[in-house]
Amino acid sequence: MDNKDAEKLFFIPFNTGGHWLLLAINPIREIVYYLDSLKNDWRTYPDMKVLIDTVLQAFRAQRDIQTSRRGANSITWIKVACPQQRNQIDCGYFMLRFMRDTFALGRLKIPTDYFEEFKCAFYTKDQVDEIKEEWCQFMIELNVCS
Repeated sequence: MDNKDAEKLFFIPFNTGGHWLLLAINPIREIVYYLDSLKNDWRTYPDMKVLIDTVLQAFRAQRDIQTSRRGANSITWIKVACPQQRNQIDCGYFMLRFMRDTFALGRLKIPTDYFEEFKCAFYTKDQVDEIKEEWCQFMIELNVCS
């Protein structure tokens, strides 16, 4: 991080072995936003939580933040009530859509009830198709497919 005091969100697409979800991390505030298009809780994936908590503790140590003031338990995990998928195959596209929505709004905090601008129980087929098209365009522009 160039400006070590600047707040930023770091996005970690995470694959649990068969399911994609998104973690958005604000390391300065030690907040992990958990966005899962299935109704799972982060406790479903204990290895993921240990990994991310360890990374944040290492970040804290690198910045010389006193651990006496802030123990490992100071890391806040927030489950975001985000749109849910209705099948078992669209999780990757949902994860990409969550990232895109956050980028579009340029915010450093994700509300627990998701963003009002994008709030819905489910994405429509058109909304999922839109992110599929954007991803294809991105890959073509990178010249990955040739």
